[in-house]
Amino acid sequence: MKTTSNPSGAVLDRQWLHRYPADVPAEIDPGRYGSLAALFEHSVARFAPLPAYIHLGEQLTFSALERQSRAFAAYLRLGLHLQQGDRVALMMPNLLQYPVALLGILRAGMVAVNINPLYTPSELRYQLTDSGAVAIVILANFAHTLEQALPDTSVRHVLLTRIGDLLPIVKGCMVNIAVKYLKGGVPQYRLPAAIPLRRALRQGAKMPFVPPFIDGDDLAFLQYTGGTTGLSKGAMLTHRNILANLAQTQAAYGPILIEGRELMVTMLPLYHIFALMINCLLFMAVGGCNLLITNPRDLPAAVKQMRRHRFTAITGVNTLFNALLHNQDFRRLDFTALHLSVGGGMALQQSVAENWQALTGDAIIEGYGLTECSPLVAGNPYDLRQFSGSSGLPVPSTDIRLVDEAGNDVGVGQWGELLIKGPQVMAGYWRRPQATAEVLKDGWLSTGDIATVDEEGFIRIVDRKKDMILVSGFNVFPNEIEDAVNRHPKIKEAAVIGVPSDETGEAVKLYVVKTDPTLTLKEVLDHCRQFLTGYKVPKLVEFRTELPKSTVGKILRKQLRDEHR
Repeated sequence: MKTTSNPSGAVLDRQWLHRYPADVPAEIDPGRYGSLAALFEHSVARFAPLPAYIHLGEQLTFSALERQSRAFAAYLRLGLHLQQGDRVALMMPNLLQYPVALLGILRAGMVAVNINPLYTPSELRYQLTDSGAVAIVILANFAHTLEQALPDTSVRHVLLTRIGDLLPIVKGCMVNIAVKYLKGGVPQYRLPAAIPLRRALRQGAKMPFVPPFIDGDDLAFLQYTGGTTGLSKGAMLTHRNILANLAQTQAAYGPILIEGRELMVTMLPLYHIFALMINCLLFMAVGGCNLLITNPRDLPAAVKQMRRHRFTAITGVNTLFNALLHNQDFRRLDFTALHLSVGGGMALQQSVAENWQALTGDAIIEGYGLTECSPLVAGNPYDLRQFSGSSGLPVPSTDIRLVDEAGNDVGVGQWGELLIKGPQVMAGYWRRPQATAEVLKDGWLSTGDIATVDEEGFIRIVDRKKDMILVSGFNVFPNEIEDAVNRHPKIKEAAVIGVPSDETGEAVKLYVVKTDPTLTLKEVLDHCRQFLTGYKVPKLVEFRTELPKSTVGKILRKQLRDEHR
């Protein structure tokens, strides 16, 4: 029986518990496992012979993942003499090496620092310096970037790997040769002291590994925010934070997952917090398998891999789902086994959601989260099998508030900034006490997102507070306009920003990517006037062949604002 008691003192009284499916609990136990290492060992004991990952046609079983990650943990401790709590950076796309290195770091009691492989030398140098990372595991394709960034950092050890290194020897050599010489994917670099990851694993396999004691309050990740509004900050996520959010995620969606039987298409990068939680950790807990897609932007190659497997789940952002829907080979795939499609990272648009369900027969479950919350805060219940336009209900053991500009609580149906309290909320920002104090007060995290909550507890994210446009004193939210624009059949993608205006303070500027080259400016504006009141209709429209996106496909409004300036 679910309770609606709310010890947090928030105005909203957990009315969402009444809307939970009957098998979803109101509370979770964040202390079931002492650490992520303990959780992994529990999964290995249950699912040892099953595949945990598939890449380029090769499987890595849970038992093999245990052996290799244990070897890497031993090498970090005994081969490199690193200490518990040291930060180790990971800079690679979706490869078998990623879970091996990640779990080795966590089992050694060290802190994983995920780094975007597409970073520039200055961005990489900043994150290595800020985190104080003493070692980095990096794919050779990006070693030239590290070479430029390495001076003046605290990195003492570089572990280098190539795409084919964990594949069978002959196949791996062929892949490495093709990537370097035929595709030119490995620019010249000079890192003479770099240690081949394969050598580290061979040596580590011969070393004794004594698991350290890991407390729930120990750091597991320094997960850096996107940095779209300035320098990125390292969110300190403890083992308890991550385990709590995993328990919340499993409580909300575990009832529709069959242990040991699921196959997830992993196009989103595992170094991103969204895929890290859903694809990597949730599927580890339920004995699921990840089909790793190294380059999601190469849709033909990605779809070719999907065709070989009867996949049951997929994660994505709106732009990825939209791109797949426009790929004719994808449209011909067999979707009969698909029963879990999860969307996050940005607002899911109605046209994309409806077209996805019409094609696959599966509704996209939209959720809401942020790095500082490990990341999941809310998600649509699994029994809601149609587009709702909301980000769903708060997950178990989570409280929310909505506050106005003065910090006063607002009620159902009113706009306010979303505040969150729960065991998944980060410990703070790494070495940034002032920034931590600005967003964390009395356990409540200020998200910077403007939202509403209805009578059942469904959250609707109106927009990012910083993205709101003020037109002649009226609040205009880009998400609303983008959703309306994307209903036009000749429009593939759209983005909206506010730009300075002498007449109205700010004006709405719209960027459009066409699916049909015959689309005209008049058609766009006429379409907007059908769905939007006058002050929301764009005053400026720019057609583009593509929009700037993050590595997970999220449209970067900040970059568009910078370009306009």
